[in-house]
Amino acid sequence: MNVATNLEMSARYFPKNPALSMDGREITYAQFNEEANRVATAFLKLGMKAGDHIGICAPNSPEWLILYFGILKMGAIAITLGFQLSPDELRMLLGHAKPRMLFTTDARLKDIESLRGGNGIEKVICPNGDMSYEKLVAMGSAKFEAVYRDRDDTASVLYTGGTTGIPKGVMTTHLNINTSAHNVAYSERSTEKDRALCFLPFNHVFGQMHVMNATVFSAGCLEILSAPDMDKMLGLIKAGRITKLFSVPTVYTRLLTLPDVRQLMSKVRYCFSAGAAMAAEIVRQWKESTGLLIFEGYGLTETASAVTYNHYYEHVIGSIGATVPGIETQIRDISTGEALAVGKEGEICIRGNNIMKGYLNNPQATYDTFWHLDKDKKRHEDQWFRSGDVGYMDERGYFYIVDRLKDMIITGGENVYSTEVEEAIYKKPEIQECAVIGIPDREWGEKVAAFMIVKPGMNVTGDEMKAFLKKTLAPFKVPKIYEFVKDFPRTGKGSILKREIRAQFTGGKK
Repeated sequence: MNVATNLEMSARYFPKNPALSMDGREITYAQFNEEANRVATAFLKLGMKAGDHIGICAPNSPEWLILYFGILKMGAIAITLGFQLSPDELRMLLGHAKPRMLFTTDARLKDIESLRGGNGIEKVICPNGDMSYEKLVAMGSAKFEAVYRDRDDTASVLYTGGTTGIPKGVMTTHLNINTSAHNVAYSERSTEKDRALCFLPFNHVFGQMHVMNATVFSAGCLEILSAPDMDKMLGLIKAGRITKLFSVPTVYTRLLTLPDVRQLMSKVRYCFSAGAAMAAEIVRQWKESTGLLIFEGYGLTETASAVTYNHYYEHVIGSIGATVPGIETQIRDISTGEALAVGKEGEICIRGNNIMKGYLNNPQATYDTFWHLDKDKKRHEDQWFRSGDVGYMDERGYFYIVDRLKDMIITGGENVYSTEVEEAIYKKPEIQECAVIGIPDREWGEKVAAFMIVKPGMNVTGDEMKAFLKKTLAPFKVPKIYEFVKDFPRTGKGSILKREIRAQFTGGKK
C-alpha cells in the first residue's frame, strides 16, 4: 500500500484533467505525477531511503504537494511543519523529528542554521539553500512507480502543537490516510469535475487529509491559495472556478455580509466548515441566503480527520453528524471507560483504520491516549482512542460536542494549546500566575484570551504582553484579549477553574 498510488491512478484515468491551480498556473494530473516521480528519484539519487524523514516547511503551493507525493512515492516519511512557527518552535520540532532534508523558503534559513551538518539536516532545498527545487527536479526521472509500503508504515507526521516538553508528532499511516480520503470522497460525492478551494495550510490535518488527499483520490482539482486571502477567494468564486468551498466559520460569517452572496455562490455545489464549531444560526442564515447547506464533521489530527459526517440525506444543524463507514464511535465514561447509553454525556472515543500509529518518539503519550481495557500495555492498535472531547449521541446515532477535556482553543481553524501560551506568558518576569482560555467569538470561533495576576509591586500592560508574546509565538497563538485579575476561581485544591473564568467573562456562556 502507498498513498501515492492515488495520484498515479488519477493520472492514469484523467491525465489531461487539471490537478493543481494557483495564480493562473495549472498543472494536469499527468504533469503532477511526472514531477512527483522526478522528486522521488532525485531523493533516491541523493541517498535517501524508505523510512527516512524529509521535512516540508513552506506556504501552500503546487511544489508543496509535488514534494509530499514524491516523498511518499519513494517510501520516505513527510514531516509537515507550519510555516508560521516562531524560530524557537521550528527549531524544537526539527530537533524532535530530525529530518535528513528540508524543503523550505529563504526566509527560514537563518532559523535553522544551527541544525545543519553533523547528525542534523543534510540538505536544505530552497533558492539560496543547498539546492533549488528546480535543480532537485532536474536530477530525477519522469518514470517511477510508488514503492510498496506496509499499510501500517508511517506516511506523514503532523504536529499537534506544544512549545515545551515533548512535542506530539502524530504518525499517520498509509492506511490511516487512505481510509479518510475514501470516506471524505464518498461522503461528499466527490468527482473528477470538482474544483476544491484550499487556503488552509497543508500541514494542518484538515488541509492535508480532508481537502488535499481526498481531492487527489477523487481526481478533482485543487485551487490553491498560499494563505487566507478574501479578495483572491472571492475572485475564484466569482469566476466560477470553485465547486467545493472548504472554509472556517470566520469566512462564512464574512461572506454573509455581502449583498450578492446568492449569485456569488451560484457555481458552488458544496460547502464544508471545519476547524471550529459553527453556530447553528449561521448555518440557518447561510441556507436562507444561498440555498446551500454548510456541512460539518468531526475529526482530529490523531484520526487523520474523518470520524463523523453530517449527511446529505439527513442534515442535522448543531450536530457533528453520524459515524463514517468503517469507523466505530462510542461515548464512554470519563473515569471508568464504560460505554454509556444514548443521551448520556461522556468522552467521545474512536476505533478504526483511521486512528494514528502513535506519537513520534513519545510512547507514554501514545499509551495514555488510549483506553487499555485489557490492561495490555504492549498493544494499543485494537483499543479505543480517547478524543478528549465531551459529547453525547442521540437515538439516531448523531453526535454532539458539549465541551473539551483538553485545554485546546480553536481559533480561525488553527489549534492553540493553552498550556504552550501560558508557558510563554510565564517567561515575562512581571507575571505571577496566568490562565489562557478560548472565548466564544462569532467570527473566529474562539479568541485566545489571557487572564493574568501581576506580581506585587510590578506593572505590565496588555500591549506590552502582546509585543512580548509576538517574539516567541506564531501569530495565531498570540492572545487577542488581555485581562488582569486579582485572583482566579479555584477548586478546593487550589487548581484554577477555567470554565468558571470563561463563564464569568462571557456572562454565563460556557
